[in-house]
Amino acid sequence: MEKNVENVTSTISSYIPENIVEILGGYAFSLIMALVIFLVGKWLARKITNLLVTVLRKVKGMDETLIKFLENIVYYILMIVVILTALSELGVETTSFLAILGAAGLAIGLALKDSLGNFASGVMIILFKPFKVGDVVNAAGVTGSVSEVGIFNSVFITPDNQKIIIPNGAITSGSITNINAHTTRRVDLVVGIGYDDDIKKAKEVLNDIVSSNEKVLVDRGITVAVSELADSSVNFVVRAWVNTPDYWDVKFGLTESVKLRFDEENISIPYPQQDLHLHKND
Repeated sequence: MEKNVENVTSTISSYIPENIVEILGGYAFSLIMALVIFLVGKWLARKITNLLVTVLRKVKGMDETLIKFLENIVYYILMIVVILTALSELGVETTSFLAILGAAGLAIGLALKDSLGNFASGVMIILFKPFKVGDVVNAAGVTGSVSEVGIFNSVFITPDNQKIIIPNGAITSGSITNINAHTTRRVDLVVGIGYDDDIKKAKEVLNDIVSSNEKVLVDRGITVAVSELADSSVNFVVRAWVNTPDYWDVKFGLTESVKLRFDEENISIPYPQQDLHLHKND
């Protein structure tokens, strides 16, 4: 029995290196150093990220959403560097990890190609500000008030109160019309009268209609001029400047006033006679 125990002990001892203490001491030192590298690196990563955020917030016009996104990206990149450095201290071969990360990054990039495009467009919108929250914009075939500008998409509220979410890539890929970017807008109307009507009288009436509208900015000038001798009418172009919030009220108001005043003044507004005949034949 004692001999068997001695044989087992001898067998086990043969597998244990004579310098086991030194080896364990070396591993313990590497483990402690890796832990120190991780903790210090994490602290530095947070400090560097906070410094970046402080600098970005001092940049005029920098959007908070973009700042938060950049903060996360920078922090995670720094943490990857810290983790790889700590693993390297433990003797782990990090080359394979870098290859795996590169392959994974390529695969993710291909899979999220459209999302990355929307992100890039979102950054452009936030930095160059073709519009901001509250603006009325026509973009990607949608007209509405901007309620949110995000990194990947923007939210529009249409005049009939529909919520439409538009990918930023679709917005920047076409033209963008910021309808109320300026404080004033010009109302344009085309008004036709019959060839038998008095042009001078019609012009005076149109001038009176426009100038008597209290929301029209008369000091910016009013234009009433014959623009076209059409097939069945003499067309006037009517132009007046208004404050942007008053645009539709003035446009609708002037249109109604023209019809009412023309009826009072016996000035005719021609309509397509051909269409009328077609309807009668039907």
